[in-house]
Amino acid sequence: IQGRKSINLPLGEVKITRSVKSLDIIIRTCASVKMLTQNKDRIFEEEKIEYTLRSINSILKSVIESKKIHSNIIFKIFIVDHNSSKENLERIENLINKTKLDYKLFNLNVDEFKDRINHTNQKNEQSTTNQISNMCNIYKSLELSKSSKDLVYFVEDDYVHENQSITEMIFTYERLASLTKRELIMCPSDYPFLYMKTDNTKLFIGENYHWRQINETLCTFLISKKLIEKHWSGLISMCELEHYPFEFPLHKIYKEEMCISPIPSLAIHCTNVNSAFGLSPNINWKRLWDENKV
Repeated sequence: IQGRKSINLPLGEVKITRSVKSLDIIIRTCASVKMLTQNKDRIFEEEKIEYTLRSINSILKSVIESKKIHSNIIFKIFIVDHNSSKENLERIENLINKTKLDYKLFNLNVDEFKDRINHTNQKNEQSTTNQISNMCNIYKSLELSKSSKDLVYFVEDDYVHENQSITEMIFTYERLASLTKRELIMCPSDYPFLYMKTDNTKLFIGENYHWRQINETLCTFLISKKLIEKHWSGLISMCELEHYPFEFPLHKIYKEEMCISPIPSLAIHCTNVNSAFGLSPNINWKRLWDENKV
């Protein structure tokens, strides 16, 4: 029962002391760039707008499913778009309008942030225009989170989600935050690179999934407003300088805070099939892709 208790029959009852009040979902979109840092085709070899639409569609479906259970939680959706065509923006807005969910769409103004970003990266090389735009988009997303009341889910437009994703994350957040007495960070993807190491981890029972502690993610993650405020300088540093790896500031935060990801995955990252940061193992990718066709 959301906000009250979590019962797993063999493990007993957990009294919820950390209930979720709201969830802001901030989606960064860019239908004009096929791949940010790679030349290979994504799985299914479609145009970028297809991944954007199916990702958004999957998130909308998951929110609608979650609202049936979490009627006390306020959901808001923000789209921060860079350089998508007018036609594609209309397709995105039409998709969201059908749901009647509360949303706002922002057209990213790169000039607003260009003076805050170092155009020379950590390797002392010139950052690409696409990477700078990506950093500006993250910057804008972080600034939007200042008005959030509780949880914030930062997500890129190439993650296709299971219907139960949002529900599982909320229930699990409440359960584990109540058990551990600490704020959490959650990544919805079970990345393949997590199986290329033999690092020790901690294993947890969520609502219907197992979750494990991880030390690395990409830039799709759920976090609380409290942790955003606590680690603001570290989060913003990810936008001010292109690190190697890019998410290095996040990884520093995970040394202090607990970050967890589900087994199996709640969302697939639609990169190329050989990417260590892409398709989650033991998931029917084609089913999830087909179910979210717009």
